[in-house]
Amino acid sequence: MTLWITLAAYLCLMIGIGAYYRKKNQGTNDYVLGGRSLGSWFTAFAYGTSYFSAVIFVGYAGKFGWAYGASAAWIGIGNAIIGSLLPWIILGKRTQKMSKHLDARTMPEFFEHRYDSKGLKLASAVIIFIFLIPYTASAFNGLSRLFEKAFDVDYSVCIIAMGIITAVYVIVGGYKATALNDFIQGLIMLVGIAAVVITILNAHGGLGSSLDKLGDIADPKGRTQIYNSLFGPDPINLVGVVILTSLGTWGLPQMVTKFYAIKDEQAIKQGTIISTVFALVVAGGCYFQGGFGRLFVDPDETGAPVEGFDSIIPTMMNSLPEILFGIVIVLVLSASMSTLSSLVLTSSSTLTLDMIKPMMKNKMDEKKEVLVMRIFVAVFLLLSCLIAIITIRKQVTVISTLMGISWGALAGAFIAPFMWGLYLKRITKAAVWTSFICGVGITVAHMFYFTFGGHTMMLGGLAVHSPINAGAFAMLFSIVIVPIVSLFTAKPDEAKVKEIFTSVE
Repeated sequence: MTLWITLAAYLCLMIGIGAYYRKKNQGTNDYVLGGRSLGSWFTAFAYGTSYFSAVIFVGYAGKFGWAYGASAAWIGIGNAIIGSLLPWIILGKRTQKMSKHLDARTMPEFFEHRYDSKGLKLASAVIIFIFLIPYTASAFNGLSRLFEKAFDVDYSVCIIAMGIITAVYVIVGGYKATALNDFIQGLIMLVGIAAVVITILNAHGGLGSSLDKLGDIADPKGRTQIYNSLFGPDPINLVGVVILTSLGTWGLPQMVTKFYAIKDEQAIKQGTIISTVFALVVAGGCYFQGGFGRLFVDPDETGAPVEGFDSIIPTMMNSLPEILFGIVIVLVLSASMSTLSSLVLTSSSTLTLDMIKPMMKNKMDEKKEVLVMRIFVAVFLLLSCLIAIITIRKQVTVISTLMGISWGALAGAFIAPFMWGLYLKRITKAAVWTSFICGVGITVAHMFYFTFGGHTMMLGGLAVHSPINAGAFAMLFSIVIVPIVSLFTAKPDEAKVKEIFTSVE
């Protein structure tokens, strides 16, 4: 009963916030970017809660905690430094200024105006719409796993219910509602993670005792004192996870557009500190507690967890007191709904502003734009729910796989054109097209050959077949190839580029 009361109170609050902001959306800029007027705390928490969801808490913390033990905490540290601190420092100020100068409300609009190409705008919009769906599905997947454990309700019902609730407050309230919700959700996440980590460690006698017991467990090679070591049993592939989950934020549309909405340079400076501390507590706590999964879950004859990787964290949560389990439910719901709201708002605004509006020869006024965006919020959530229900039945499509595919394609395609586009005047349209093709091409080819084809390949200890490593490679390849291609292709119009860069010089 405590769980149900806690959940109901939280959901009523979220919907109430959406209703409050319903009449405060005066147009497209308000609905999509909150009027570009958000301060440091709201933007930093929106960034952090969009970053960390049930995908991290349930999927990644469980799977990589099992694989790397206590050293999985390095992923959280990487998320804080590479995924939060550095993008705020390197991208934040220039993104805020240049996007405002270009009047870009979405990432495809940024590509259109920065590189003077409607083709890039359309192509990036298609990529975003297609590859945000598996990420949204993975968030639903992780959320339903925990709810099934807590309430003994079929995961399909959980997915549909959460989809409806998310749709209600995003459709009604827009960006400002999601930002306030993100702030509240972020506070819950900070308190909840700290409480859960302490309780999990106390279940086996505290930190020292838990590490000792973890060290007694042998790895697949029969070695002990490995899962409690500084770099764990597989540091090479651990690096791949750090790169994908950290560097990926630099090229994800739902993340970088947070810088579009922040009000000024001072807010960016403050937000940098807030966002980094938030990531260190939430991501560091998630992965650190996931590293102790082997103390709660037994392996099967193959060495994998008995009920699958996505069951590890929900099983660990079963050991918590009911009141704390209720907090965890709200914690994961908070993380997931904030991420979901960011994803669906990004996708629907991209589809409306970058695909539908140009097809109608820009005959849509702002009222119609907002209406169409609200319709596509519902459509996007429906598709994501269907994929989540289908894929949750297949062991090959665990949460980490869905997220790896999504982040690999999106960040692999966008990270270099966006980052270099803020700093280098010489970047060409041909280089951007190269990045789009390579990012999506590497991810899709890898997905069909390895993920769906069932092939495996090792290269000097590196798991080539891992979608995580494929996504990390796509990002790094993009960063290298874009400036190289730009050296050998037609220069952009110098006058236009110079005018664009007046906003950041």
